[in-house]
This record gives sequence, structure tokens and C-alpha cells, in this order.
Amino acid sequence: MNLKNVPIVTIDGPSGSGKGTVSRLMHKELGWHYLDSGALYRILAFSAESKGIRFTEEAPLAELAKALQIQFIEIPNSEHIGVYLDDREITTQIRTEEMGEKASKVAAFPQVREALVMRQRAFLQAPGLIADGRDMGTVIFPEADLKIFLEASLEERAERRYNQLKKSGVHVTLQSLFSELSQRDMRDRQRVVCPLKPAEDAIIVDTTGMPIEAVLSVVRRAFREKGFI
Repeated sequence: MNLKNVPIVTIDGPSGSGKGTVSRLMHKELGWHYLDSGALYRILAFSAESKGIRFTEEAPLAELAKALQIQFIEIPNSEHIGVYLDDREITTQIRTEEMGEKASKVAAFPQVREALVMRQRAFLQAPGLIADGRDMGTVIFPEADLKIFLEASLEERAERRYNQLKKSGVHVTLQSLFSELSQRDMRDRQRVVCPLKPAEDAIIVDTTGMPIEAVLSVVRRAFREKGFI
């Protein structure tokens, strides 16, 4: 299949900026394919932990990344997508704050990121792809037709995550979430390889104080201007 004319939209940003929610909703609205790149690193961290591979061992982590058997399956009547590793559903297990912290650590290794590059690019299929992550527009799909970078204040991102976890019955403190997100931001922005930053040609949207429908309105306008809607 010739993929040169298949449209690509990247939506990058830090944790809690709204990129995951916006990406999933636009994926369902347009019927395009969806890449949750952050889930790949969470799956790797989960698999490494279950196999006793330490998060300081770059080469074994990279080899494991190449061998992961992963599936993403739509959950009917839901905005969420089921995650399967070796035919075992691990959606809930990888969505914890603890696994997010571990994913951020393994994602800092150059060999790990290189091992997952082609796997991420393989998600490009007709009729189009929405890729959600931290380096989608800068590294994985620099040729993307539309690049969006969502950001928000650290305080608001921590509060959003706190309310989300509270609704799910998970007990955490707002202060602990603030601290974890702050540390994750530092790792993501300061790593030598593929740091978190907007692409030079990205549309930057500060979602602080914006309800999700307002963010979607801005994103839809960008899609419309490209002729995707």
C-alpha cells in the first residue's frame, strides 16, 4: 500500500495536558487509526518488571522492546482502548501512576527509543493516523501534515489526574501527584534523546482552564483547515 498520501496528525504534550483524551475522541470521530505511544513504554515497563529486568539495564530493555507482542483493541461504547500483551489484557495495570513513572524511566534510554521507532511508524495506515505522545511530531513523524502540542500548568495537570483517579476509586494525594508529574516533566524535557518539546511547526494550545469541549473545538478547527473534516 502506498502510504505517502495517508494523512498524519501528531498530538504531543506532557502528562495531563489532555492529549490522550483529545486524540482518542478525534480517532473515534474520524475513524482514523490511533497510536498511543506512551502505552508502548508503559507496556515495556510492565513486561520488564514481570520478567525481573531492572530499569537500569538498557540493553535487555531494548531487546525486550523488540520482542513485545502487543495488541490494541477497541472497547465498545467507550472512549478507551484495551491493551493486550501476549493475549493478556493489561489495560488497568499499565494505567497507574506508578507504571507511568516507570515508563518515563525506561523511555529515557536511547536504545529503547530506537527499538520502538519502527513499531510506532508501522501504525500508519489508511485512512489516516492520529499519533499521541511526546516526540511524535519531532522524531517519529516529522513529516506529519498537522502537528499539535497541548500544554497546561503543572497545578492543573495534577488536579485533573487527581480527579480522574479519585473517580476511579484510586486513593492518592494531590501533593504526591504534583511531585510525580514535576519529576516526570523534568525527565521528559531534559533527556538527551528525543526530549519533550513542540515541533517548530506545531500549533501550541495551552489548555489551562479549558474544558475538553473547548480544546476539541480548537483541534477540530485545525483539522478543518487541513481539509481532514
